[in-house]
Amino acid sequence: MSKKIPQKSGKYFTEIERHKIIRELLSSGCTKQAIWQKYTGQTREHGHLLTWMRQLGYNDTSVLSKKPTIVTNSSTMSNKKTISNTPVSKETIHFELLQLQKRNKELEKQLQEAELKAIAFSTMVDIAEEMFKIPIRKKLNTQP
Repeated sequence: MSKKIPQKSGKYFTEIERHKIIRELLSSGCTKQAIWQKYTGQTREHGHLLTWMRQLGYNDTSVLSKKPTIVTNSSTMSNKKTISNTPVSKETIHFELLQLQKRNKELEKQLQEAELKAIAFSTMVDIAEEMFKIPIRKKLNTQP
C-alpha cells in the first residue's frame, strides 16, 4: 500500500516554495488553477498565486506573457556593477528602462502632490490671517 502525501494549504508554503510554484506557473503553459491543484489538491486558488507574485516582486503582467520578470527597486539597480565581459540582453536593458520610467512618473506625481499641498497650506494660512486678524507666519530676519 502506498501512502498518499498530504498536500499543504496555500498559507503554509515557505517563501522558497512559493518562488518555485510561481516560476513553474510562468515557465509552463499551465493555468493557475492547474498549478494550484497540483500543489494543494484544491480546485479553486482564490487569487493566492497572484497575491504571492505581488508580494515576491513578480510583475503581474508576466502571467499573461508567461515571461518571468521581477520588479526591482531602482536604488538597488544603480548599486549593481556589471562585468564588462558579461553580455547584457536588450530585453534586460528595455525592462530596466521601463522600470526607471515608471519610477520617474511616480516621483513626478509625488512632487506635484507636494506642490499642491504647499499651495493649499499657504492659502489656508492666508485665509486664517485675514479672518482672525492675527499674524501666523514667522517673520524673517527677526532677532532672538
